Amino acid sequence: MYDDEQGFGDFEFERRFFVRALPQPLKDTPALIVQSYYLADSGFALRVRVQASNVEARLDASSTAADILDRYGDQMTFAAVTVKGPAVGGTRYEAERDIDPNVGVELVRRGGAQIVKTRYSTWIGADGWVADVFGGANHPLIISECERSGPVTDLQIPDFCTTELTDDRRFSNESLANTPYSRWAAQYGQELAASAPTFREDFGANTRISSV
Repeated sequence: MYDDEQGFGDFEFERRFFVRALPQPLKDTPALIVQSYYLADSGFALRVRVQASNVEARLDASSTAADILDRYGDQMTFAAVTVKGPAVGGTRYEAERDIDPNVGVELVRRGGAQIVKTRYSTWIGADGWVADVFGGANHPLIISECERSGPVTDLQIPDFCTTELTDDRRFSNESLANTPYSRWAAQYGQELAASAPTFREDFGANTRISSV
């Protein structure tokens, strides 16, 4: 996944942000994703993901992994098993290995804590960005992230990013699979109302830029 010559190997580097509403022009290149977490404990995770490219399902609070796979399972063209370590400072160990999509679909069907989401990908400023729009018990959560092959420093942050979530374990996908956003969305809304938006200052200079 990353350039081993830099010494990073199976590590991911990303910064993540809470989004209130994703601008319509950025809803491009959709991918439908269903994930199942067979293990999620203290930041360690074992995940199975299946994905259908160029599929934009209508996800809402009633969406379930079972329903999505019943309807779109034969369109899943990518599947992988991933092991993850705890995230520290926007860096996380992640080893991902492709598996047969049909096997992946059946693994997701048969076990683990599941999430469903549509991922949009676009280029903004100097970086590629993705935005995950969640369905099911995590609806209407939207999280955007910038991922690089090395530490994400001196970042141009699009204006739709409300506040930074990097290293907030509540918003990791494995946490959302087990403790969905809908259970504590009101509490988080109160947190946002009581404090100003925050952006990490230890990753170099942040620059806010227009997204459209």
